[in-house]
Amino acid sequence: MSVSSLKLFTSTLPKLVSIKEARKLKNKIDEAENLKNETQTTLSEIKKRQNDVQIEIQDIHKDAEKKVRQLEENAEAKLKDQIAKRQVLAEAKIDQLTRDANNLIQTHISSTAIAATISILQQKLNNQEQQKLIDKSIEELGSALKN
Repeated sequence: MSVSSLKLFTSTLPKLVSIKEARKLKNKIDEAENLKNETQTTLSEIKKRQNDVQIEIQDIHKDAEKKVRQLEENAEAKLKDQIAKRQVLAEAKIDQLTRDANNLIQTHISSTAIAATISILQQKLNNQEQQKLIDKSIEELGSALKN
């Protein structure tokens, strides 16, 4: 190797190293930019997913509130229905108790009136008058049954 070629070789060597280092730096810069772009893309995807999740949570919350309102409305309707049915039953029981009480009163009044009539008739009528009254009552009863 001649001196001039050696000089040429050594003078170009630092330039080659510099070019190599520059390429390495450029590659590292490109990798960093790619990594930055990928990170930004990933961050954007995460933010979008986070927004999607927030929307989904809001939808679930709205659905839950709607279901709660429906359950409350159904429970209220069932309660009103049960109250109405119990009121009808209570009114029917009251009506039946009223009829039973009226029947007992009428029966008592009738029994008392019959007992009083019998007592009065026994005190005021003799045996012959009592027999005539019985015969007449039987006769009236027979003609009432024929009609």
